Amino acid sequence: MLPWRAGAGERADPYRVLVSEVMLQQTVVKTVEPRFHMFVNRFPAVEALAAASVDEVLHAWQGLGYYRRARGLHRAAGEIVRNHGGHIPDDVETLEGLPGIGAYTARAIAAIAFNRPVVPVDGNVRRVLARLAAIDRPATKLAAPIAALARKLESDFRASDTAQALMELGALCCRPANPACGTCPWERCCRSRALGLETSLPRPPEKIRRPELFATAWLARRSDGAILFRRRPDEGLLGGLIELPSSPWCGTNAIVEPDFGTGFALLPGSVRHVFTHIRLEMRVMTGQCETHPDGFFHPPDGCSTLALPTLTRKLLRHAGLD
Repeated sequence: MLPWRAGAGERADPYRVLVSEVMLQQTVVKTVEPRFHMFVNRFPAVEALAAASVDEVLHAWQGLGYYRRARGLHRAAGEIVRNHGGHIPDDVETLEGLPGIGAYTARAIAAIAFNRPVVPVDGNVRRVLARLAAIDRPATKLAAPIAALARKLESDFRASDTAQALMELGALCCRPANPACGTCPWERCCRSRALGLETSLPRPPEKIRRPELFATAWLARRSDGAILFRRRPDEGLLGGLIELPSSPWCGTNAIVEPDFGTGFALLPGSVRHVFTHIRLEMRVMTGQCETHPDGFFHPPDGCSTLALPTLTRKLLRHAGLD
């Protein structure tokens, strides 16, 4: 059983549902599950999360990506403690008003944690309903008919179980490829199955071509061995996380020398990293530096205490640092 799910006859813990649903935004279950355990062990209640610093939360979020979610969850915890006495709201409208909580996440929390009669529509539920009704439309035009079908399934009768059952049906039975129709309780009433369309619906979204960008990262050491880092701006990609200084990311594949330090030399090879909307290739130069106005130095054996995104850790490994 998933660690945020309640056992038979038990009521779901709203805090664990909140954390898991934010983590599951754009991240698959197998990636979330081990990180969820570590996160709730470190912040076992909403009060503990609200009292933590942003850096602590970002550090605990490492490996999940989309760090804006972590910042939003931290702000939401603060509002819950300040404005709701530490109790997570139980209605969709109030939940949607919290930072980082969109329409789907609000409905998922309301249904799963509080048994509210709403059907949250994630990717799994969207696929189940599109196949059930054989909705043959482009991915960009699925939202309205799927929402209308979901509303027809809303009921006061075991709303929490209904929401989770639909999610599990999509994850385990009505899979994107090779759906296990023979084990599906809705096989006889599934229009896609009757029409032989179960493997072609819903239509896949058009593939987006990611532009490729390039940059040079500079790994500078102080005379005592400490490494120069800097913090990214709070807003934008990898907001507030720690990185190596680098040149701007651009479309020109050229090595850029730093305007600080001495003795910089280029390492062989490069580091590639894929974000949702871009592909990035970075080369690494190593050198020496004693001071920097916009950065800070940190001992290499203490890097695990920093909120380092995957990209920064790749660059450090490329330079021979574990």
